Amino acid sequence: MSRTAETIDDVERLLSGQDYVCDRALATVVFLSLRLGRPLFLEGEAGVGKTEIAKAIASALGRRLIRLQCYEGLDAASAVCDWNFAAQMIAIRTAEAGGGADRDALRSELFTEDYLIERPLLAAMRPQPGGAPVLLIDELDRTDEPFEAFLLEALSDFQVTIPELGTIRAPEPPIVILTSNRTREVHDALKRRCLYHWVDYPDFTREMQIVHARAPEATERLSREVVAFVQKLRTEDLFKKPGVAETIDWAKCLLALDVISLSPEVIADTLGAILKYQDDIQKITGSPARKILDEVRAELAAT
Repeated sequence: MSRTAETIDDVERLLSGQDYVCDRALATVVFLSLRLGRPLFLEGEAGVGKTEIAKAIASALGRRLIRLQCYEGLDAASAVCDWNFAAQMIAIRTAEAGGGADRDALRSELFTEDYLIERPLLAAMRPQPGGAPVLLIDELDRTDEPFEAFLLEALSDFQVTIPELGTIRAPEPPIVILTSNRTREVHDALKRRCLYHWVDYPDFTREMQIVHARAPEATERLSREVVAFVQKLRTEDLFKKPGVAETIDWAKCLLALDVISLSPEVIADTLGAILKYQDDIQKITGSPARKILDEVRAELAAT
C-alpha cells in the first residue's frame, strides 16, 4: 500500500483531499482492499458515488486509472486486446511485394506486441509509472454470465491469457474496483473473490458535506434546502430516485442561475437536473413540489 494510507483515518483523509466524503464503513472496506490486495465490489443505486470512489483512490494514491466500461455483449477480446488487422495487412502486402516472403516467419512476426492493441484488462496487467494502476470495472451488471466467468481468471490470479502470446501476469496486482447498479445479480463465484460494500444514499449531514465539497460556492441556506428537498424526493414513488450526483448537479445549476433560495418556480424550471424521466417530472411538478418545499422549510426551521 502506498502513499500514507496506513490506517482507516489515512484513507478518510486521502479521499477527503479529493473532495470525496465517505462514511467510516466505506473507508474501512477501502483500507482493507488496499491492505489485502483484494478487489472491491461496490453495489448501490446509480449516482451514489461508486465510480467516483475509484477516481478518488487513483488520484489520491497517484496511480493511473484504467476504466473498463461494461455493456451488453462485452467479450474478452474487447476487454483484453485486439489485433491491428490493418497494420498486419500492410505488413503482408509489403512482404509479398518484396517477394520470397517466408510464411512461417511472417506469421510469427504478425502476432507480436508491435501489432497488439491493448484494452483495459491487459493494460491493467502492465507495469505503470507510480505503481500498479486502479482498474475500474464499471457497471458489471450490464454484462452477461460468460464475461463474468472470464473475469474469474483475471481477479483470481491477476493474469490474462492471449492465445497467440500466452499468459501475461501482472508483476504487481492492480487495485480493482467493480461497480454494479444491481439491475441483475452478479454470480457468487465472482463476489467471493471480492470485498463487498453496499453504497447507500447518504444521510442529511453527509450529503451536506458532499455539497460543501463539490459546490462550495452555494450558501448554507441554499445547500440545506437543496439537500433536504432531494432527500424528500427519495421517499416519493419515483421511477428513478435522484442520486448524490443529481444533488450536486442541481446545486451547480442553481448557482449558475444566481438562485439564493428555492421557490416553486425555480424548482419547476430546474427539475430536469435531478429527475431524468418525464413521468417523474410530471408527478412532482406543481402542487407536489410546492408541498415538499413547504415541508422542507418547516423541518429546517424547526432544527
